[in-house]
Amino acid sequence: MKALLQRVTEASVSVDAKVVGKIGKGLVVFVGVANDDTEKDVQYLAQKTVNLRVFPDEGGRFNLSVLDIRSELLVISQFTLIADTRKGRRPSFTDAAVPAQAEGLFEQYATQVRSTGLKVGMGRFQQHMQVEIHNDGPVTILLDSRDKFEK
Repeated sequence: MKALLQRVTEASVSVDAKVVGKIGKGLVVFVGVANDDTEKDVQYLAQKTVNLRVFPDEGGRFNLSVLDIRSELLVISQFTLIADTRKGRRPSFTDAAVPAQAEGLFEQYATQVRSTGLKVGMGRFQQHMQVEIHNDGPVTILLDSRDKFEK
């Protein structure tokens, strides 16, 4: 399971020209689910996301998390994070979870992040979305649950 975090001053996601999720200062989190991901991957990424120190303290150092500053998250499914680009010119998505599995784990991730009490906006699973991001910094960090434990 992968999560691409972007620190933002504001962001929104639209489906069919209607805003379905919107946040102020916080993190946009793109989540990709692989076919061998489990609840352990969800737990690891959710905890890592809310506790990662990517916001500056008074001295300008990355010492504060989204939890510390009580900020917001916009969570968007993005199976393309699981792309394999090692061969050829067209990415392969054979390692991405099938939609039913991916949606379940994606929803579990959102539920765990939401359980911290933070405001969580959401994209729409398996929908074509337009995402507007005001990247702050820019700060963009990739988290991969495989970094924590072996499968």
